[in-house]
Amino acid sequence: MTVRWGFLGAGFVASRAMAPAVHAANGAILCGVASRDEARSRLLEPERVHLSYEALLADDTIDAVYISLTNVQHYEWVLRSLRAGKDVLCEKPLAMTAHEAREMFAVAKECGRTLVEAVWVRWHPRFARMVEISRSGELGELLTIDTRFTSRSEMVDNYRLDSTLGGGALLDVGCYQAHTWLALAAPVSTNVNIAVINLEVRRDIGPTNIDLTTEAKALLNGTMRASMLSSFAMDSSQLIAVGGTAMSFRTGSGEAFTSWREECSLIVSDKEEVFASVDAFVLMTENVSARFEGGSNWVVPPHDSIEVAQLLDDIAATSDLDA
Repeated sequence: MTVRWGFLGAGFVASRAMAPAVHAANGAILCGVASRDEARSRLLEPERVHLSYEALLADDTIDAVYISLTNVQHYEWVLRSLRAGKDVLCEKPLAMTAHEAREMFAVAKECGRTLVEAVWVRWHPRFARMVEISRSGELGELLTIDTRFTSRSEMVDNYRLDSTLGGGALLDVGCYQAHTWLALAAPVSTNVNIAVINLEVRRDIGPTNIDLTTEAKALLNGTMRASMLSSFAMDSSQLIAVGGTAMSFRTGSGEAFTSWREECSLIVSDKEEVFASVDAFVLMTENVSARFEGGSNWVVPPHDSIEVAQLLDDIAATSDLDA
């Protein structure tokens, strides 16, 4: 079976990563694209270009929708897509709040459709290996998890710099780290909450009222000290490092969250495990497409997306240390 995809939005990620992934993936066809710019839509090489989001959702030949609009638009267009009878893959962060995320999944269930958050790093073989090690017991008692995703932003006229459009470092690069906390700290694979206490937050707010930097520290499950650093104002750096009473691991070569079409590695204690170059967008597209067709392929569970949204809410609301 083949899933016929429609895209709402034709921006950077859609054009550079997702459209090539759909073209390369087994079981997927890029049927249609709708965006604010017809010429840009055509660059994605779909079978047809729609002149409005509504027209794309009315196209009965489209089975599933990929949404890569501004963060504040996710809620509206996820719900409209689901109610139009489409399965949905939506860019991270899925929602602006945990309340929105819960409602999105409730509507998906009501409509008999599947909704998945497009946290593409979670399909990467290296990330899967980190999850495997964390849940195998090899680490002993989990003691620390440290994540970092920073860069000096050169963005201009980008929604990530606009607080009214859901901009800011926490929702953008912090979302990856919140998913990492959950995936690596949860003791089993699905539907397990992680207890977050002693949350401390430092935020640097920029001239456009977005958080240029958010640093968060917490205690997970009573014993695991966790930290994350998200920034648009620091030198480029990415890290995932987990320590236990028996051993530890950390990301080696290749970006921790955005390793794409490059060889990368994981340092497990003092041994390096090397992972061949892959395109995790293709892996995501193939697995999500198969899931939409009724397969049992792994996708980011609704529980994870909701809990991550709640964690991001909690971090954003912890403002006593705002700078």
